[in-house]
Amino acid sequence: MMLLSVKETEKMDDIDAMFSDLLGEMNTLSQSLMPSADRTEVDSALQTERTFSIGFTDLNESLKELEDHDLDALMADLASRSTTSECSLPTYQQAGSCADNEMAASALPPPSNSVESSGGLQTSEPQTKSDKFKLALEKLKEAKVRKLIVKVLMSDGSSKILMVDERQTVREVLDMLFEKTHCDCSIDWSLCETNPELQIERGFEDHEHVVEPLSSWTRLSENKMYFVSRPQKYVMFTNPQVFYMWKKKKECSSKINEQAKQLLLQEHFGGSTLIVPDLEGTLYLKEDGKKVWKPRYFVLRASGIYYVPKGKTKSSSDLVCFVHFEKFNIYNTKHFKLKYRAPTDFCFMLKHPCIQNESDYIKFLCCDDEHTLLLWVNSIRIAKYGTTLYENYQAAMKRAHPSASHKDRHNSQVNTQQAPPQTTNVEDYPHEAPPDFIPPPPPDFIPPPPPGHTQV
Repeated sequence: MMLLSVKETEKMDDIDAMFSDLLGEMNTLSQSLMPSADRTEVDSALQTERTFSIGFTDLNESLKELEDHDLDALMADLASRSTTSECSLPTYQQAGSCADNEMAASALPPPSNSVESSGGLQTSEPQTKSDKFKLALEKLKEAKVRKLIVKVLMSDGSSKILMVDERQTVREVLDMLFEKTHCDCSIDWSLCETNPELQIERGFEDHEHVVEPLSSWTRLSENKMYFVSRPQKYVMFTNPQVFYMWKKKKECSSKINEQAKQLLLQEHFGGSTLIVPDLEGTLYLKEDGKKVWKPRYFVLRASGIYYVPKGKTKSSSDLVCFVHFEKFNIYNTKHFKLKYRAPTDFCFMLKHPCIQNESDYIKFLCCDDEHTLLLWVNSIRIAKYGTTLYENYQAAMKRAHPSASHKDRHNSQVNTQQAPPQTTNVEDYPHEAPPDFIPPPPPDFIPPPPPGHTQV
């Protein structure tokens, strides 16, 4: 048997240490990205409640906060599923699995009168909200319905309670909030999540399913969801010249008219392929585990963000991939200059949505000014979501159109009321007779002599 030297032994120890560190990092990442199913096995009782309510201490509190019509809709949906399962399958286990399978393909909750149409449920229908609450609690735990009872915070400090289905998109939840808050249907309204621990926030895209990002929150998370107006939500479509003419002077891009904007949108979003803004420039990158920021030259491409290594050129062959967009979301940050000693407060973060705490797999980037931050954040959204983002904008414009047309009608009515009256002739109204009353002549009036007579 061949004996190893001291240097070779030390080298092998270093390799073993490196391999152990690698396994540790992989284990950390796997825990950070652990799917909800694995977490349920670890703590099933607590996680079960977590899958039902967001923004509450427990499921009981969230159900009590539901409005009556939302609770009725939930009861109707649960009752209809329970009836279908019991009629089709004999055993409790089979009925439960059938309810789970048809959950993903069924439509939105039926109206509350569907409960009355079931003969078996007429005698046991709960009458008070307390009875409905107890029965809903039991049915939710039995059927494992993928529904969330969510507290949405408003900008004025108030909140709204919503029951969100796993099939509902952000656009649909926004429509629900429009009805509950009676606000205008502006395209700027957004649903945003905040993470106080990481000091970040992100606006949900209208095509996303709300339940999916909320399900990645940890059980003890202090994350919150807000209903706020964000004027920059669709700035890439209201002012496309900012992103596709950014190399030109601001004076030139600010004078562009609406027709030219529509041509830009048609050119970059109306074709068979999406054209991503050719954005590039120097950003500050935070080193892993350190409060040190170093400048690097970054280039935006449709597949991700790339950077130019030291001593290399900006040619495609020299570019090195920084991140791919399909596994990362982009987040706005708060007070990173104080927390991480960033060069400025105009920073953004790139991370996997399942990472909710501090991690070495989070990317931090810092811009020189607010305008540069606006360019990078929204250009990355264009590259990540493509034409889907433009379709979201078009749907939001259609939703906002009724309110806009109502304002136009109101303005036209006001203008009509304020318009000066127009003079008309009697001939314009032939159906009206001339007035019967003729005023008398003045006292000093001398009538003219009749024809054929001369005045003396």
